[in-house]
Parts: sequence; C-alpha cells; structure tokens
Amino acid sequence: MRADIDELYCLWKQRIEDRKPFQYIVGCEHWKDLVLSVQEGVLIPRPETELIVDLVYDVVSKNEDLKRGVWADLGTGSGALAIGVGRILGNGGKVIGSDLSPVAVAVAAYNVQRYCLQDKIEIREGSWFEPLKDMEGKLAGLVSNPPYIPSNDISGLQAEVGKHEPRVALDGGIDGMDALLHLCDGADLLLKSGGFFAFEVWPLFIYYYKV
Repeated sequence: MRADIDELYCLWKQRIEDRKPFQYIVGCEHWKDLVLSVQEGVLIPRPETELIVDLVYDVVSKNEDLKRGVWADLGTGSGALAIGVGRILGNGGKVIGSDLSPVAVAVAAYNVQRYCLQDKIEIREGSWFEPLKDMEGKLAGLVSNPPYIPSNDISGLQAEVGKHEPRVALDGGIDGMDALLHLCDGADLLLKSGGFFAFEVWPLFIYYYKV
C-alpha cells in the first residue's frame, strides 16, 4: 500500500476518529495462511473461525466420501471458510459459497480467483439455502459462521464492529438464534446421509452428522 502524507493522514483520521477497522483501510485481512481481500459491507474473518476449517480437516481425513463430496459455506462473506475448506478437500471435492450481499459475493469471488480455486469453489448470490435448491440431499458437508449476536447487544459492540461491519452478518435476532434455527432446519434437507454440519456460535462450535 502506497500513499502520500495527506492520504496517510486521512486514513489515520478514519482509523482514530471514525474507528474504521484497520482491515477496511488496507483492504485485506490475514487469515490462516491466506491474505483475503475485505471491504466495508463484508464481515472481517476472525481467527476463531479458523477452528471450523481445522474441524473439517479432521473429519475429511478420516472419511473419503466427505473429502470428495460437495460442501457448502452459507453466508460466505469474504469466502474465508469456502477457501479454507476447498483447499483440504480431495479430487472431486467442491464447495459452494452463498451470500445474500452482492458486495460479499464479489469479494468472495475475487478471493477465490486470487487463489486459483475457480474449478473447486463456486460463489452464488442468495439468502442461505435459496441458491442451493439444486443440492437437496446431495451435500457431503455444510459450514457456516452465521449472525448470532442478540439485536439489543449490537449497540454495545466496539465501534469498529457495531458501526462499520455489516449488521446483517452480526444480528441474530432478539435472542441471537434466528439464523441458527433456520440453518438447523434447512441442513437436514441439503445433507445426504452421513453428511457433516458445523457452525460457529462463539465461544462454541456446534457440529453433527446426519444419520
């Protein structure tokens, strides 16, 4: 990143006075061993979300069907989980990342292209399961980092998060459970028998196999 003194002052002012996240200022975030493009309108990937990829790695290393199957990342944001999972799947394994936000879809697609994973990862636009109607009963696995913060708690978040990051990626409804319940209901339709589902509700990670 190159900028003259006036530009640097403007950027620093955004950071100090507006509490704009540093990742939005520089346009990227380091996540696992990746450097992912991010911008306002896209949730900044968190270090704790890396644990979902580690969990998937443990699962697919013991199950060839899951390793070679089709996975989905719902609410993909920057595409972090889709890319993280896509890189550990075997030959034939693919990931579909979906997001309601056109901005997130564009950023995720850029990140996928940046790591030359277009043949392995497809990004679709739409809300949760809507872009995946063709995958009912076919998914080997499903991952997500959904919004789970109760609506009334959003205003109490640090300014970098509550003021600048997309509310749709944070707000989980009155009790924080809206998206979680929706995901649990829909996952059963998309997963094939033996399929694996994992999502983050920090500090917890919830996962199960479909019987």
